[in-house]
Amino acid sequence: MMYRLVYTSRAERDIKKLPPDIKRRIGQTLLRYKQAPHDYSETLADTKLGTYRFRIGDYRVIFDIDGNEIIVLRVGHRRDIYRRL
Repeated sequence: MMYRLVYTSRAERDIKKLPPDIKRRIGQTLLRYKQAPHDYSETLADTKLGTYRFRIGDYRVIFDIDGNEIIVLRVGHRRDIYRRL
């Protein structure tokens, strides 16, 4: 099953702040991961931020799955992503 990527406005702002090479890497990886997101994701212990995360190098993509949509909630460096609400 192919999932559709949906970005929240907060996720879009997070992505705009990233360097171009990181944006490209995250974008390419998300396109691969959207085919089978459960194979690449881990469940978050604290669901205040979201339900799942992808690890892409030092960056994390926090997301939820709703039907056939991957709803990207936050994108950021691993040192910061879990601190910001």
